[in-house]
Amino acid sequence: MSETMPQEFWQGVEQFNSGQFYACHDTLEALWIEASEPEKTFYQGILQIAVALYHLSNYNWRGSVILLGEGSNRLRSYPSSYGGIDVAELFNQSTALLQALQKAGPDKIANDDLGEADTLPLPRIVLIDEELNSEN
Repeated sequence: MSETMPQEFWQGVEQFNSGQFYACHDTLEALWIEASEPEKTFYQGILQIAVALYHLSNYNWRGSVILLGEGSNRLRSYPSSYGGIDVAELFNQSTALLQALQKAGPDKIANDDLGEADTLPLPRIVLIDEELNSEN
């Protein structure tokens, strides 16, 4: 499946993993607009998680929580490996961050005092080939 994903998708994955969340959103949104299912919802889920992380970097708790939930929910129905990435891992990391943010609440993010959520790593897109290579 990874061979069939457009180059722009891989550019979006790189942007996501390097913390360029707004750029990732722009890249994947261009794909999403033109895509048909099942890729359309797949792209939308990832780009919503990217925007959630962008909101988080701007201390926008509400925007981050809403989009983490929506993006994760869109990825829920995809196989654990789809499009050359580990969807299950992205889903798990995103929902773990969502739960930590919900537990922390909006006041803590506004004061830059996330407590436990501060130590939680941001979601990262793991490539399936990356996993296979690291096991060998």
